[in-house]
Amino acid sequence: QVQLEESGGGVVQAGGSLRLSCLASGNIVSIDAMSWYRQAPGKQRELVAHAPSGRATTYSNSVKGRFTISRDNDKNTVYLQMNSLKPEDTATYYCKVDDATYYSGQIKVRVDVWGQGTQVTVSP
Repeated sequence: QVQLEESGGGVVQAGGSLRLSCLASGNIVSIDAMSWYRQAPGKQRELVAHAPSGRATTYSNSVKGRFTISRDNDKNTVYLQMNSLKPEDTATYYCKVDDATYYSGQIKVRVDVWGQGTQVTVSP
C-alpha cells in the first residue's frame, strides 16, 4: 500500500509563511502527479497546486505568485511553500498522489491516494 503523511500545518498571522510536507511511503516504484488541495469549512475541496512528473507545475489563480509546489522524487516527498498568507487561505490542506505504482508481492498496483489533511489557520 501507499500511505501519505502530511506535516507543517499550524497557525500563522496574515503575511506569514508556512511550509507543508507530504511523504509517500510504501514499496513505491513511481509516482506520476503529486498535488495539494484544500477545503475550507462549508466549501468544496479545491486544487491548489499540481506537480506532474516531467511536466510543468500549475497553480490556482488564488495562490499563484504566493505558493510554490516542489517535489523530491528521491524521497517521494512533495512540499508546498506558502508565503504572504491571507485569512482566506485558512483551510485543511490535503496531499494527493496520482498513479502511485507499488508492488504488492509480485503484482504491480497503481493507485491514487489522499493524505489525512493538515490544518492551516491564518489570523488577520
